Amino acid sequence: MRCRGADCRTGPAAPGPAGAPWDDRCRMPTERTSRTRAVFLDALGTLVKLDAPWPAPARGLAERHDVEVSLEDARRAMLTEMAHYRANCVRAGDPDSLARLRLECAEILRLQLAPALSGLDAAAIVSTMLDALSFSAYDDAVGALERWRETGLQTVVVSNWDISLHDVLAAIGLRDLLDGVVCSAEVGVSKPASAPFERALELAGVLPEQVVHIGDSVAEDVAGARAAGIEAVLLDRGASGLEPPAGVRVIASLREW
Repeated sequence: MRCRGADCRTGPAAPGPAGAPWDDRCRMPTERTSRTRAVFLDALGTLVKLDAPWPAPARGLAERHDVEVSLEDARRAMLTEMAHYRANCVRAGDPDSLARLRLECAEILRLQLAPALSGLDAAAIVSTMLDALSFSAYDDAVGALERWRETGLQTVVVSNWDISLHDVLAAIGLRDLLDGVVCSAEVGVSKPASAPFERALELAGVLPEQVVHIGDSVAEDVAGARAAGIEAVLLDRGASGLEPPAGVRVIASLREW
């Protein structure tokens, strides 16, 4: 039996099996079975946190290009650029294609912030755009990865990201704690397609029934993992009020699994 979000988040908790960690919003323990050999994880929103990126480009444009834009305009422009990136990061599987995608994104910013940026070309604002992205590890990420490694579980990231994901994970101190990384750009298709999960299974040398995938998206992580025959666990950090499909376990922190 598995947790279905609000169906079992209330009421007093009864003791669980010895050693089973409790989901503190659910009456059932989030037990691991002896067949579990690997944990797959999404990156952004699961292991990796992105700070709000709009104050930085507003400052950067003023300091580097003597262009003033409002915080609200910067927010609107960055959200439009980020949507384009999310839809197209699968194309950035090598340095040249990544450079082209970044130039496209910079052009979107330029157009969104016209006429203020009409005197600049896209190439001139790529570095300002990239410097606006500040990534860090969630405070439960390192401890969870270390704990899983100590218990013999392999950990593989499965993420919709361009090839720079490897560098991002290294920069925030997570890459050395992982046994593998699969980004959609290297596979050529994005979650919820099963191919990224299948690549991760190959890397870990495990079967689908030996894996749990943890992620924060119902559409990408839950649907994608289940399509690949992998048990999905939905991570709901409380910002979006996610509602999982029936039979999907929900946790609020990586400490709960």
